[in-house]
Amino acid sequence: MKSGMVLVKYEWKKIFLKPANRAALLLLLACIGIVSYFAVISISYTDRSGKSFSGPKAAACLRKEKNQWAGELTTEVLQNVLEANREVNTSPEYLSNNVTDNNIAFSRKQGFSDIREMINQAFSGFQEYDYYRADNISEDEVVSFYDNRVKNLRNWLYEGDGKDQFSENEKSWLISRYETLERPLHYEYADGWKSLLEYMSVVLMAVVLITGFLVSGIFADEFAWRAAPVFFSSCYGRNKGTGAKIKAGFLLITVIYWLAVLLYSGLVLLCLGAGGGNCMIQTGLGGWKSWCHITFFQEYLLSAAGGYIGTLFILAAAMTITAKTRSAVLGASLPFILLFLPAFLPDLSGITKMLGLLPDQLLQLPFGLNTFSLYQIGKTIVPAVPILFLVYSVLSVLLLPAAWQIYRQTGMRQPACRRSAACRS
Repeated sequence: MKSGMVLVKYEWKKIFLKPANRAALLLLLACIGIVSYFAVISISYTDRSGKSFSGPKAAACLRKEKNQWAGELTTEVLQNVLEANREVNTSPEYLSNNVTDNNIAFSRKQGFSDIREMINQAFSGFQEYDYYRADNISEDEVVSFYDNRVKNLRNWLYEGDGKDQFSENEKSWLISRYETLERPLHYEYADGWKSLLEYMSVVLMAVVLITGFLVSGIFADEFAWRAAPVFFSSCYGRNKGTGAKIKAGFLLITVIYWLAVLLYSGLVLLCLGAGGGNCMIQTGLGGWKSWCHITFFQEYLLSAAGGYIGTLFILAAAMTITAKTRSAVLGASLPFILLFLPAFLPDLSGITKMLGLLPDQLLQLPFGLNTFSLYQIGKTIVPAVPILFLVYSVLSVLLLPAAWQIYRQTGMRQPACRRSAACRS
């Protein structure tokens, strides 16, 4: 055990002593900082004088206004939103042709803007969006707010573009998911989680690409340095040495991934606030049509776990290729191929089904939770997300031992040494 840990530390030392690898880590750190910055400034606020600003101060002001509407979204609350919206629409500032006056009017809608957006979506077509729809909804009509969500889906599935896209079982499954959404929805300020989840996939892709560069040399360095005969003929090279490479790669992926995710999450939530994590994702503009009944915090946990599984699979595959080909270039290229190739494939129904199960989907899970990627296994309808978790968890577990066996067999083709009894043990 002690010798194994020494070998793992040695592999880590080889990785971190390379100037190129250190530069890659600094690049990753810079990427996290840049993405965090854009996530934070994506939150803007317009004050009562019509001036707009963004960042942590804007988030604090927005949180104060939105939380005045915090609570259950009952019919009474929705009617109050329509009344407040109508009051703003009849104000002199709203009716003015002056841009500053219009901004002042807009500032008065910020507190209930999320609820207003939900009303817009509930009373627009399933694939339509009208920003001004809430301006024409009466207090009597808004009573059907939750029922309209189900009605829009049903109309789209049986009369709209969705009628030929799904089987009867899939249609029934989607409608049942919509009907079982807990009512009324709880609402409060949750812009920190929304922004965090919106930009999270960029951070995860950066982690995969840069960590892929780091692990690509684990199995290729000895060949590049022409030291492979020495490594494989050494006492522990073929068995413990190869095992140490696998452990070093696994630990490197795990440590870098979770440090990057926690750093990014901490920066964004510290600046924007962590409130509203208990709100359902349907209270967000992007999650209104989601079939998944989870909160923003649960979506974050799923995204982090899914991203880790996807990252582990992609990089384990890269390590396996490197072990087989002895080429760091091929190993480092695989993450690029798996992440960006799907974007260039044609948009055909059969291919779309296949694309929904590629590992890059695990790195952008919030998008997957808002799309209708369904698969039928027997008579059971299964969304893509649980399939992705199961398949790539199993493949990740299998790939690391496969890389160990492939590299160990490579060692068997190297000159053997005369080992002592202690070495053979």
